[in-house]
Amino acid sequence: VQLVESGGGLVQTGGSLRLSCTASGSIFTIKAMGWLRQAPGKERESVASITMDGSADYPDSLKGRFTISISGDNAEKTVYLQMNSLRPEDTAVYYCYADAARLTDVRYSGQGTQVTVSA
Repeated sequence: VQLVESGGGLVQTGGSLRLSCTASGSIFTIKAMGWLRQAPGKERESVASITMDGSADYPDSLKGRFTISISGDNAEKTVYLQMNSLRPEDTAVYYCYADAARLTDVRYSGQGTQVTVSA
């Protein structure tokens, strides 16, 4: 599975951004996709996840501001993260991932995209 991310950038407080992540390759093995983020000096944390049938999950701290969705077909899947009402504390590198079921469970990760929210 290959993951290609896009959509990061610089935005002012209160603004919005949409991140995209396209998965290709052995799509049929993917069980779920999602986003993690890591801010400088902090541990990586979960942002959102979604199963292939569209069931989404968020940490309580991000519910209402972030929305994850998925589209695609048997050739590729694209997961989107719509981020609204952004705050400086949302500044981080955002990583897309795909959890796949092979002989063992495998997590594939993207290269990361920087999101910077200015005060």
